[in-house]
Amino acid sequence: MDKRLIPNISVDAVVFGFDDFHLNILLVTRPVYHEGKNYIDWKFPGDLIRKDEDLDVSAERILYEQTGLQKIYLKQLKAFGDTNRLKRQPRDMTWLYAIDHPEERVITIPYFGLVNLSEDVDYKTSLNGNARWFPVDEVKDLPLAFDHRDIFTFALETLRNELRNQPLAFELLPPKFTLSQLQRIYEVVFEKKLDKRNFRKKIAGLRYIVPLHEKETEVSHRPAQLYMFSKDIYQKLHTRQFDFTI
Repeated sequence: MDKRLIPNISVDAVVFGFDDFHLNILLVTRPVYHEGKNYIDWKFPGDLIRKDEDLDVSAERILYEQTGLQKIYLKQLKAFGDTNRLKRQPRDMTWLYAIDHPEERVITIPYFGLVNLSEDVDYKTSLNGNARWFPVDEVKDLPLAFDHRDIFTFALETLRNELRNQPLAFELLPPKFTLSQLQRIYEVVFEKKLDKRNFRKKIAGLRYIVPLHEKETEVSHRPAQLYMFSKDIYQKLHTRQFDFTI
């Protein structure tokens, strides 16, 4: 094992991407040979941290090394430290032997990431060979390594909670967006259809969603007006009691 690494602390990156139609999750393959058979498990990009790195730096480095993504929104979630988190299934133990410390207890600190896939084409297509986007609703059918299903469930619930109280939806949108795009994010994440009239009435009262003197271009339908999120206005208006629920 690389002597620069700490054998019992890791970070994982749980990155959600929105492509105008689906909420996606970024996973990497984890080939495993166990008891004479080859398996392909999926996991979040993650690895042990280095002794000379802050956690945030480790998360950014590991995400870039394993997927090619960089300079995206990342926020620390919480620590996962169940004593059996790496031993949920026998073949998970092969990873512990690979790092030369099968006896170590590894605690992981997942990071929650958001990225827009509709305009940031590189984020969608220029991934490393073992990284892939999956629609969130397909994750239930994938073999996930370790306790990554628990981490996924917690991260998705965190996304829903934070969309109710913070303007994180705009991390999933291009800088200029339509109200239909914004509405679709909430419908996809919360898995429910929203009334268009009520949604737009709510949006009309949010001063930090600023209408632009621009419309969509190169579309087959009637071009819709474009809007932008003003962080400056939001920060001036934001209070602890602020409710972003749609």
